[in-house]
Amino acid sequence: MEHDLSPSTLAELRRPRPYPAVSVLTPTHRREPDNAQDPVRLRNALADARKQLEADPAVTRERRMDVADQLDKALSEVDLGHAEDGLVIFAAPGEHQVWSLARPVPERVVLSDTFLTRNLVAAQAAERPYWVLAVSADRVTLWNGGTDRVTEDHSGGFPLTRSRENFDAERQEQIGDMPSTFRDEGTRHFLREADIALAEVLREQPRPLYIAGESAALSALDELGGVAKEAVHVPHGGLAHGTPGAVWQAIGPVIAAEARKNVDRVSHELVTARGRKAFAAGVDEVWQNASDGRIRLLAVEENYRVTVRDDAGDHLVPAESGDLDAREDIVDEIVERCLDTGAEVRFVPDGALGDAHGIAGVLRY
Repeated sequence: MEHDLSPSTLAELRRPRPYPAVSVLTPTHRREPDNAQDPVRLRNALADARKQLEADPAVTRERRMDVADQLDKALSEVDLGHAEDGLVIFAAPGEHQVWSLARPVPERVVLSDTFLTRNLVAAQAAERPYWVLAVSADRVTLWNGGTDRVTEDHSGGFPLTRSRENFDAERQEQIGDMPSTFRDEGTRHFLREADIALAEVLREQPRPLYIAGESAALSALDELGGVAKEAVHVPHGGLAHGTPGAVWQAIGPVIAAEARKNVDRVSHELVTARGRKAFAAGVDEVWQNASDGRIRLLAVEENYRVTVRDDAGDHLVPAESGDLDAREDIVDEIVERCLDTGAEVRFVPDGALGDAHGIAGVLRY
């Protein structure tokens, strides 16, 4: 199952497909006893997808068999033993994908000429992915960071290493001369190469950046004046040769502290916006402004979900889950629309928005 939702991946998922492009969404659960229902719900959702394929006169027999086969292949790749909060299966002629999300999804089966990606977009925004660069004098590794883990990433040619002919790290450590190592021209050239490679990664996938290494390594990167200079520094050596668990143990508390700072910043911006009448609150008001592309900053409480339906297109009214014409993922629709119109989206802890009722926005005008 896939987890890494990069902007380029999302762009690829959102392109038109030959009809029918099938999207199957189902909630999943991480723990017992709730996860006992997951296999049954998944089988029922896939059975519903096959039933819709059979009943659709626009789907030829050849295409129906192709997409049904893709659904079977997707099912074989599902690992409910490592489920998160939502599962999304995409199947179209000649292709299929399975996505595990750390964000709930509504139970839905949709046949269209595009995949239903709004829940993936919202999950990517909620996860707030980041990069971790772990630096030593002979090795630089890149780590893809999420809410509760990091995984090594090979974008940009990482990891970068120096050969033993050019650098003897073991000898340098024996003589206790690490600070002067990072003043060595060969080491500085190596770090400059890493900074250039990192700049390319950030151009393709801009994210917050954290750099971990000896204090001397961090100072050397600062002096180079590249993209690494703007990162959050984590003075912790040894991680360039470390395990994912070691990197996460060092970086996790720093990520949590930065998240608290971001919540404080969002709260300040919302208070300022309210004072100058550039503030929207509540799902109906925010939805209307998001539809007009007026939102500059969207704040959503992490577990805020609401089911609604349109009221003649002018307002949203509350609805029960499963009702005819109900929009169960309206919050994710708002998130996707805001991102499409260039807004900044921030998820904050439940209750942080007070009387804004779960969702608020700072307006452009």
